[in-house]
Amino acid sequence: MKSATQPAANHPYLRRPNYTILTLSLPILASLVAEPVTGLVDTAFVSQLGTEPLAALGVGAGALTSILWIFSFLGIATQTEVAQTSGRGQLRETSRAVSLALAMGLIASLLLVLAMLPGGTVLSQLLGAEGAVLLLSDQYIQLRLLGAPAVIIIFVGFGALRGLQDMRSPLWIALGINIANIALDYLLIFGWAFVPPLGVAGAGLASSLSQWLGALWLLWGLHRRLGLSRDFDWQAGLRLLRVGGDLVIRSGALTLFLLFATRVATQMSAEAGAAHQVIRQVWFFAALIAEALASTAQSLVGYFMGSAQMVTARRVALSCTGWSLATGVALLFIALVATPLVADVFVPPEATAVFHLAWLVAALTQPLNALAFVTDGIHWGTGDYRFLRNVMLLATGCALAALALLPTQTDEAFAGVWLAMLLWMGIRAFWGVVRLTPGIGEIPFRR
Repeated sequence: MKSATQPAANHPYLRRPNYTILTLSLPILASLVAEPVTGLVDTAFVSQLGTEPLAALGVGAGALTSILWIFSFLGIATQTEVAQTSGRGQLRETSRAVSLALAMGLIASLLLVLAMLPGGTVLSQLLGAEGAVLLLSDQYIQLRLLGAPAVIIIFVGFGALRGLQDMRSPLWIALGINIANIALDYLLIFGWAFVPPLGVAGAGLASSLSQWLGALWLLWGLHRRLGLSRDFDWQAGLRLLRVGGDLVIRSGALTLFLLFATRVATQMSAEAGAAHQVIRQVWFFAALIAEALASTAQSLVGYFMGSAQMVTARRVALSCTGWSLATGVALLFIALVATPLVADVFVPPEATAVFHLAWLVAALTQPLNALAFVTDGIHWGTGDYRFLRNVMLLATGCALAALALLPTQTDEAFAGVWLAMLLWMGIRAFWGVVRLTPGIGEIPFRR
């Protein structure tokens, strides 16, 4: 589909709206699956090493994933900018915006690596890791950090391609990353021939190497398509930083909640930490359907707003919201049916006792996840970043207060971690929907 380069009046959505949403969303879903599949593969392999290595993986992966999410604003802002400039037919501005975002992302990622390399142990301790869990999580973090620049390049590059409504290129790159990670995981975790077994550290190294392969592939593709250059518009960089301020605050609040939830679960016991790692990975995996619809909504809403078709942009938003809610309800029932399978495949026997109630709560969050994610995408597409920041601050404040009230001396309270997650997502979903309809405040659709 090459709708990003054609007049808005001929856009396929105007002729076949539901078909267009699905054909854009399905490749996004497949590409988004790569990251949680990487996590699930890591979890499945490392769970064979025991409870402490699995808990260490949860601490290390949770810490780095959450920190790297802070830089996801580059991908979000790039996708909206590209979608809107495409709607206006300003393809030269698209090229300059993508080049600038990549340069800023590379600089930021290098600073992150330099700052974090000596601090892996401190970060693990902040998340409640001790003893063997602390040692193993530190090893994982050190090696996984080497792939941080590649991850941020992928954020920006995927945002650019999706803003152009090219959803298939990110899919092939994501599949390549995932296949490479699976092969490297088995080789580096367990060893083979002349390669020694590295355990949890091998999982971190495998992730870094596979992410770099994907980043180089992506840079090559972007250069061929857009002609990347050093002709940066630094004033646009300042605007990106201002937008990024709202998104960084939002991402920081999101990160704070997820890190604190991991800390609370880890402090309860190694069994609770292991169960939390399993539930968190499967929960993120299930939420990706809503995130795929959110990315589609962001690109289409941004595109039609760029071409000054506000009525069509709002129609896209309502259609994507309906699709997302329906899938969220379906995921709730799928999660309930899959409970025995998840417990048998991913949960160590000693962690089973604390798993089931928390898993039930996580399943109940799925419809709320659907609404929260898709409305995030809609409001990203309109550039309504400050509103999303304020909602995230409100939701995080309430959920952190709930987590702080949980006792960490016993793992029986572990389900409370996921009740706090349900509260967090519920607040985000409510305000995301009412901003769209009936439309409180000065919403961009009224401009």
